[in-house]
Amino acid sequence: MTPVPDGGLSLNVALSKSNLVLTKSEISSGDAELATRVEKPPVPPSFPEGGLQAWLTVLGGSMILFCTFGAVQSFGVYQAYYSSHYLSQYAASDISWIGSLQTFLLFAGGLPAGKLFDEGYFHHCIGAGSLIYLFSIFMLSLAKPHQYYQIILAQGIGMGIGMGLLFLPAISVTSHYFRRRRAAAMGVVLAGSSLGAVIYSIMLNNLFNGSAGFGWGVRAAAFIDLGLLGTANLLMKTRLPSRRERPDAKPVDVKAILSDLGYWLCVIGATLTFWGLFVPFFYLQVFSEKHGLSKNIGFYAIPIMNASSLFGRTIPNFLGDVIGPFNVMIPCTVISGGLLFLMFAATNLGGTIAFGILYGFFSGGFISLITPAAASFSRDLNEIGTRIGITSFVIAFALLTGNPIAGALVQVNGSYTWYRPLVFASVVVLAGAACLTAARSMLSERKNTNRL
Repeated sequence: MTPVPDGGLSLNVALSKSNLVLTKSEISSGDAELATRVEKPPVPPSFPEGGLQAWLTVLGGSMILFCTFGAVQSFGVYQAYYSSHYLSQYAASDISWIGSLQTFLLFAGGLPAGKLFDEGYFHHCIGAGSLIYLFSIFMLSLAKPHQYYQIILAQGIGMGIGMGLLFLPAISVTSHYFRRRRAAAMGVVLAGSSLGAVIYSIMLNNLFNGSAGFGWGVRAAAFIDLGLLGTANLLMKTRLPSRRERPDAKPVDVKAILSDLGYWLCVIGATLTFWGLFVPFFYLQVFSEKHGLSKNIGFYAIPIMNASSLFGRTIPNFLGDVIGPFNVMIPCTVISGGLLFLMFAATNLGGTIAFGILYGFFSGGFISLITPAAASFSRDLNEIGTRIGITSFVIAFALLTGNPIAGALVQVNGSYTWYRPLVFASVVVLAGAACLTAARSMLSERKNTNRL
């Protein structure tokens, strides 16, 4: 300890084998004492990369995605039923606004939900989201035929708001348990949506067109959601302290995020891709029925695509943990854009099955990898929630407008012209792949590695 004349300042200097660390400064004057500490940099948190609670949390996240994103991906069933029965007097683009508004709110809700998650309100988010979602889906079951406003309020707005509070926290909480295997864990969570889409598509098609009808078909889905969301709320737990619990936590540098060109190229690429990616999920059943395939084949077109997507959301993610999310996601995006042209061949049984399997797998690879890819631009763990939230919010506008644009392009004077929406979807998906390639190049230069 070395005294310093003016003020009695003293320093303890500890010399370790690897570095020199200033540990404490003391200053005293009369009866008042002021302590100023120069502390070691915070130790990065460790990640268990597994364990019972980690996998229970992943299971709970899969249940939430089963109910929410699974419902979004099975909207093609509602689109077909509304077009022929409940809202038959409305154009295809008007009906698709219901599903697009729901999807928009699911992703746009990521911005406020991500902020609440970072501040430690995880259980508040998923609890409130569950209640809003369940109330809205039960209200949808009471909607009357040809009452467009009732359906868009319950399914488009109410269920969408509930989904928005549930979706991003269910994915982001896996980052509390996994770092090295984060892409794989997120893929397992997202795989729940594909499983939900398969089950809901088959179940709702049979119930809507059987003796149960629309009301009890929706109520059957609602009771499944009630059980799964209730279980998920009990299973899922956070592990790391929130920003609210760490007053000394480094604030998120929003200015740096907003000026990160590589990150914004990634966001633009994701937005362009999502602009066209969901067109087959909304229209494949209508497409197959309009081309003379039996109603049974049309019923199973979307479940086949979603079943393939289940593998597309897990296998590429495990590969992404080995060679990097961008290196897997970009080829999946390019192939998805090319496959959209092959939907023209889905006019018979073989073509419909082949397209559903291939498109479901490769589009699923993009959907599940865009989140870890966007998160890879983070310079600090505290930025992950903010970057994913911003990405989701911007993507939401593409999802709001993409399918109504496709609906407006496909239906001209009451007749269906399919090449217009399919060319639109393919071009924007391939443009998104080009932006993602540029974003990967910039991130590679920053991190000086090709494992991205």
